[in-house]
Amino acid sequence: MKKGFLDNGIPVVMERMTGVRSVSMGIWVKVGARYEQLEKNGISHFVEHMLFKGTKNRTQKDIAIEIDSMGGDINAFTSRENTTFYVKLLKDFTSQGIDILSDIYLNSLLMEEDIKKEQEIIGEEIKMVEDTPDEYIHDLFYEDIWGKDGLGMNILGTQDSVNLLTRGDLVRHMDNHYGTNDIVISAAGNVDYEAILKSFNEKLGFQKTSSKETVIIKEEPPTQFKSSVRVHKKDLSEVHLCIGVRGVKQDSMLRYPFLLLNTIVGSGVSSRLFQEIRENRGLAYTIYSFLSSYHDTGVFGVFAATGKKKYVEVIETILNEIKSLKDTLTEKELQRAKSQLKGNILLNMESSSGRMQNIARQEIYYGRHYPPQAIIRGIDKVKLAHIHDIIDGFLHPAQKVITVLGPASLSALKGIC
Repeated sequence: MKKGFLDNGIPVVMERMTGVRSVSMGIWVKVGARYEQLEKNGISHFVEHMLFKGTKNRTQKDIAIEIDSMGGDINAFTSRENTTFYVKLLKDFTSQGIDILSDIYLNSLLMEEDIKKEQEIIGEEIKMVEDTPDEYIHDLFYEDIWGKDGLGMNILGTQDSVNLLTRGDLVRHMDNHYGTNDIVISAAGNVDYEAILKSFNEKLGFQKTSSKETVIIKEEPPTQFKSSVRVHKKDLSEVHLCIGVRGVKQDSMLRYPFLLLNTIVGSGVSSRLFQEIRENRGLAYTIYSFLSSYHDTGVFGVFAATGKKKYVEVIETILNEIKSLKDTLTEKELQRAKSQLKGNILLNMESSSGRMQNIARQEIYYGRHYPPQAIIRGIDKVKLAHIHDIIDGFLHPAQKVITVLGPASLSALKGIC
């Protein structure tokens, strides 16, 4: 992996992969839903959409035709802490990809008529998520934990907040957060280090504007995890639920034992929850655990979708499995989890887009690069006692959030929560 800087200080992290013909490149902006004001909720995601609607040099259709003619892919995504614009194409078209990425980043027009169209499109996207309970439950879960602020903010925003956004709002958002001090560029695949750095420098190195409202989250008090049990009633054929406890921040030294705990509990078909709840009891078709980490905090959670008459038993079983972890965890189980986790990580790194995202996140959250060998060593060093420490430190039965979506009753949960 190599790291360089544009003339204006923007870091560029690059990693060459042997045996691939593709190059994946991304411009990462350190702003997402958690940094928004409630009345402007969804603006980061809205800007992401608008940057593909045409520039001073290309129409929306020109961008689409140019990318398709190279057999490439251009896209973007918004998370709670970042907004990312990326392109994946063959090495032969690297300079063209950089030109398009730089163009949409610097020269997007943000036309009023496009804003109105996009308000309609994103409105439909919001409705679609609300009609997809296995997605919508996670938005409700985050809101139950952190409220309608910070990490609890919906990435898409609400119908009302999106419809009130103006061109002036979008311009101010980009002025505040799209400056040189809040950008990371990453590239992975069949990369030519010098050529990529030179090309990005020609396109973006002259930009001298710093963000006006850089958010330094590490200087703020850590986001507080709020315990609760809530039922969000909705007429569905199934009950969807999330159960969670406080997790760890991205750069925590506890991330490796926590990742292994997640693997043991609910990652994969051999995990405890999958085997007990789906295979042994037949209570749910879908069940898994997840670990989400941010600058200052995180959450360890479990998701399940089950029948109207089974959700109480599913919640009881999940809580009992977590309660019995420390006394029943074995060395053999830990070693199996290590092999699974290492395999998952290495398989993800075979993709140029996966590698591009990995090195960008490392730059953003750690300020340094951890090669696969270092990650593997970190996993291998974890001992059973480290997992026990995680269980003792985080899996408190009283400090949890239970979010339920569907035809459920809060009174039915009082005896188990």
